Amino acid sequence: MRFRIIAVGRPRHAGIADAVRDYEQRAARYWPLDVREVKEEPARSLDPDTVRAREWARLADAAQGAFVVLCDEAGRAFDSTAWAKHLDGLRADAKDVAFVVGGAFGLPDAARASGDDRLSLAPWTLPHELARLVLAEQLYRAGTILRNEPYHK
Repeated sequence: MRFRIIAVGRPRHAGIADAVRDYEQRAARYWPLDVREVKEEPARSLDPDTVRAREWARLADAAQGAFVVLCDEAGRAFDSTAWAKHLDGLRADAKDVAFVVGGAFGLPDAARASGDDRLSLAPWTLPHELARLVLAEQLYRAGTILRNEPYHK
């Protein structure tokens, strides 16, 4: 079983990119973790629905064969301890778990219909780069909770 973080594009801001990379490396100490970045759809002359659909096709392809958890503000919310227990339960299953972070326009309705679960990282909408950072940080935090280790910044 592996956890996959599947996200649209790379973080553009250097500080956010460094923080994402740092927390993904920290999380990988606790969980078998793969990170896959799919191509961001150029939105210059396309409507948001087309952008979402094309990016979702890439995300779904990268998540194939896994239990798909969509990062979506309307998903289930957890406190840190409950999240750690939830991840521990997912880890017990032999199937990979793919955490999917949509692009700047989010995910299409088709994604919500085909995903296995939805996770809220915050009660408000986050920019996709920050959503990826929050997800990586929470994976790291859950690992420290399950091992009863102090949380280090």
